[in-house]
Amino acid sequence: MVNVLIRNIPEEVLHIFKKMAKSYNRSFQQELRIVLENIASQSSQDIFQKALTLKKKLRRKAIRFTDSTKLLREDRAR
Repeated sequence: MVNVLIRNIPEEVLHIFKKMAKSYNRSFQQELRIVLENIASQSSQDIFQKALTLKKKLRRKAIRFTDSTKLLREDRAR
């Protein structure tokens, strides 16, 4: 195995990963390793295919959204 050093990680990113690790009862290093392995195992084609599948599922639902223009104008007029 290879060791990797990553410098200048923002504090908020570090906090998120530490929180994730704690929620799964893993060490910080274990959590980072798992995240990297998951990302490396997915190709962009896989991600694109998942997005298309999700898009098709959402289109099948008969949810229609109203035009918010009228609501925004009313709200601004207050």
